[in-house]
Amino acid sequence: MDLSDYGWDEGFEESFKEFRENKLLPARVIEPNRLGYKLVSENGVINGRLSEKFRKNCLFREGLPTVGDWVAFQPRELTGFVSIQGLVKRKSKFSRKVIGTGSEEQVIAANIDTIFVVSGLDRDFSIRRLERYAILAGDSNAELVFILNKSDLCKDLEQIISEIKISFPDNPVYALSALNNQGLQQLAPYINKGKTIVFLGSSGAGKSTIVNLLLGENRQKTGNVSAYTGKGMHITSSKNLMVLPSGALVIDTPGLRELQLLCSGAGLNNTFADIETLAGECKYKTCTHTNEPKCAVTNAVKDGLLSEERLDNYRKLKREIIYNLIRRDAQHKSKKNKFSKNISRRAKQIKKSKESAGDKYMSK
Repeated sequence: MDLSDYGWDEGFEESFKEFRENKLLPARVIEPNRLGYKLVSENGVINGRLSEKFRKNCLFREGLPTVGDWVAFQPRELTGFVSIQGLVKRKSKFSRKVIGTGSEEQVIAANIDTIFVVSGLDRDFSIRRLERYAILAGDSNAELVFILNKSDLCKDLEQIISEIKISFPDNPVYALSALNNQGLQQLAPYINKGKTIVFLGSSGAGKSTIVNLLLGENRQKTGNVSAYTGKGMHITSSKNLMVLPSGALVIDTPGLRELQLLCSGAGLNNTFADIETLAGECKYKTCTHTNEPKCAVTNAVKDGLLSEERLDNYRKLKREIIYNLIRRDAQHKSKKNKFSKNISRRAKQIKKSKESAGDKYMSK
């Protein structure tokens, strides 16, 4: 099997040099599961598990392989599983804060070229949610494209498209109806051999329906949106990577109902470039854009050049990013300290054991 068909290129080969020196081989994660990982290698599809050393040395969740990752494995099989020894440097990733009270990063998909954010034009549509996706995509190092599905159900399509283009002038937006198989040809420029695309969005937005159309078969389960709540059920329960007839690689993911931000802030600046530009004209460099005099941002709101809702969301998301980064950094520091203490304790135990063995030898 030619790994270039799965996105392997010179950049990954360069990053893999050290692994090759240790006689390890590359494989791409096509599906993580409770038993380990389903991988594709030069020898076809194989199953892998993390080596004990890899698992112990991986302090943080973001260092674990996910769908789309390239890993280094030991060719020798143990009980039907190869041993995963390392993770190849990622060229891109889409991640969020883990669900719940934790503050670690969860990587949803890795080594992607294009992120398609799918939003249903029924009761699912929200420009505020798109801003969240745009912020995380801005940190991903991948291209972001918006897909408005269920266009046949929308009476204000042109108005919504216009609103998105004003908020995201640098990102393409396409309207289509996957159920009626209309408009998918617009995605053709992004679906090229060896390129990896991922579909993200809420449950019920139509991601799996789009994937099935691109595959030419009903491989992914699909479901209806609740007429009562307007929300979809989690039909896709796992992340997996598949090859399209065009040779492109597609990742389908479960619906993301919670999308808390954990990023560098570059994505925020790109998503709200209009506010950041205005901020440069404020009287004070530390302006919070609330009630300071001669604030260019609040003046833009008063003049109708910027919506109050967009500014409020900018403030809210910025606070969330700062809060989550502080918590993440504190947790990382705690884990690193604990790891260092365990290493020191183990080193002392080994030293004491050697000294004890030496004393017994001398006494003989």
